[in-house]
Amino acid sequence: MNIVLLDAQQTASEMWSVRSPRQLQHLQQHLEIKVGDQLKVGVRAEQRYLTEVITVSSDEVQLKPISSQAPPAKLPVTLIVAMPRPKVLRRLIMDSVTLGVEKIILLHSYRVDKSYWQSPLLKQIDDYVTLGLEQAGDTHAPQIEIYQRFKPFVEDIFPQLISDSRPAYVAHPYASTTMPASIQHGCSVVIGPEGGFIPYEIDLLTANGAQAVSLGLRILRTETAIPFVLGRLFASV
Repeated sequence: MNIVLLDAQQTASEMWSVRSPRQLQHLQQHLEIKVGDQLKVGVRAEQRYLTEVITVSSDEVQLKPISSQAPPAKLPVTLIVAMPRPKVLRRLIMDSVTLGVEKIILLHSYRVDKSYWQSPLLKQIDDYVTLGLEQAGDTHAPQIEIYQRFKPFVEDIFPQLISDSRPAYVAHPYASTTMPASIQHGCSVVIGPEGGFIPYEIDLLTANGAQAVSLGLRILRTETAIPFVLGRLFASV
């Protein structure tokens, strides 16, 4: 935890209050905070702050803001990912949030097991977002959307994400074009399931505006491909 993320109601008075058991445990057991210490705090959808610890008890830490700072800028990218295995979902969301992704879309595809959509972990996405924000020192959560039907999404929603100044790339190991690097514009990026998109899905994506691009000869896992792709595309950011 590199920042304590608070909701607006926790900062409505002169003294700010931390009461989350998870956050209290981290502050008291790992950071061993004491009165007079300075602590980095973020208010959801607002600014980051440097605060002073005023009181410490077993069930509450009170803080007083000292100065404010803008949160880090988002990457101008919509990340569209075929729904991964439940164990991968947690890491995928946390890492994408930490990297600053602006929007995340989880999508069904032919090689996505239908049981993935029944996972209880889907109900914990907000928790993973919070952990990612705390790791990055960010306060603005990405927009997250879920589509369980591939064809209607690609035909009806996907084209609305694309423009001349904001192209869409679908990672495809057999594409003849190499994925660009160090771009100076926003984009959408489509990452398939572990087994890759089937030819029909690639054809439908490209017919609706995506550019099929290759990352090289190596076949990457989803959780490996995402940071690799974002690092390549936005290396100059």
